[in-house]
Amino acid sequence: MIPFPTTPTSQPLPTSVATPSRPHYAPGQLVDYIAQSGDSLEALAAHFNTTVDQIRTVNPQIPSETTTMPPGMPMKIPIYYLPFWGTTVQILPDSQYVDGPSVVGFDTTAFVNSHPGWLKDYSAYAGGDNHTGAEIVDMVAIDYSISPRVLLALLEYQTGALSQPVAPTGDYPLGNVDYNYAGFYLQLIWAANILNVGYYGWRSGSLTELNHPDGTLERPDPWQTAGTIAFQYYFSLNSPMFEYTRATGPDGMAHVYRTLFGNPFAADVNQPNIPVSLQQPDLGFPFADGETWSLTGGPHSGWGTAALQPWSALDFGPPVKGCNPYNHPVVAMADGVVVRSETGLVMEDLDGDGKEQTGWDLLYLHIATVGRDQVGQKLKRGDPIGFPSCEGGEATGTHVHVARKYNGEWMPADSVIPFDLEGWIVHNGDSAYSGYMTRGTQIVTACTCSDAASHITAGK
Repeated sequence: MIPFPTTPTSQPLPTSVATPSRPHYAPGQLVDYIAQSGDSLEALAAHFNTTVDQIRTVNPQIPSETTTMPPGMPMKIPIYYLPFWGTTVQILPDSQYVDGPSVVGFDTTAFVNSHPGWLKDYSAYAGGDNHTGAEIVDMVAIDYSISPRVLLALLEYQTGALSQPVAPTGDYPLGNVDYNYAGFYLQLIWAANILNVGYYGWRSGSLTELNHPDGTLERPDPWQTAGTIAFQYYFSLNSPMFEYTRATGPDGMAHVYRTLFGNPFAADVNQPNIPVSLQQPDLGFPFADGETWSLTGGPHSGWGTAALQPWSALDFGPPVKGCNPYNHPVVAMADGVVVRSETGLVMEDLDGDGKEQTGWDLLYLHIATVGRDQVGQKLKRGDPIGFPSCEGGEATGTHVHVARKYNGEWMPADSVIPFDLEGWIVHNGDSAYSGYMTRGTQIVTACTCSDAASHITAGK
């Protein structure tokens, strides 16, 4: 059970949270909708229980090649009512959820130290070293690409981390009683995984229902934000309905966030996180032209529990068995600069501003320590980054795991902005790590067996 907060905050709510109601719409009735940053027609069709073709018919102004919708564009959408709609309270816009441009300049340590709660004096062993509470928040924020403000607001709501002098007792401060997630750091990792499932499930249109522990079925309000659904999904998993209702209502997470950081919707006005018709830049394979590697893993999570959303990553393995070394390097898929280099990991920033939170970024995981590029290294497409290995997380064989982010948002591999490597387009399978790539009539199928059907040659 997720703990119910004792005194999340005693300060007044700076900006009221609206709670409009929805009428019972006739089948196919046209409703007004203002496009949100990152909306796609496929996701909107799922939210409103309609089809892409029907949306296009009543919005002929939308170009056929559109990927993501223009933020702020008025639309008409034919709606087909389904019962059990959820709350209309919006907790957070999407731009404030991700570890994106809105986070640049935010100092988590300074913010935590300015509050009297237990988190400012907390420290623990995490990620191979001792860290303060604020540093642990930042570690989880950057790895899962969730704004540290979101994590701090959640910690305040559930544990009084910024306002209460005494930390919760026990190993499960966020209420997930699982020995695999014992301790503050692992509890926060669990929470980040779950929040991202909600966020990206709504973003993609794959999440359309919330199933509560008591059997209650809830369908999120079609006008909701992905940033709000992240919290709704999180609290729906194992909270009693009275706790869920408060957490997702005007006096819950919305109240705490606004008390700590102000009105997030006001902050969102000039920050559309995903622009209209976003396109992926031209990308090559993460191995040199002429080399043949295997697609050992189809779409799976970019970071965290592999089976959970978003499925933004691919795995490629060189022709070696097990975790044996390979003397040919992983190479840059595009021009850029290294902005993060840690055990097993290199993050490449493509816009060159040195900020992982802005523009396109590429994650290369399982990079060997010896020979790994360091922060500040400028790269041209095809330049070596380091050698593939089993370092940096779970791995059954030497390989490289690659994923894309834009403005801090993980880009699902099979989406309106597909993962495209030299014209090879990625497609989901029935489960994480399955899937395939196509180019014209050619098909490459993911398999850890590294058989001929999984082989792909760069630059060919």
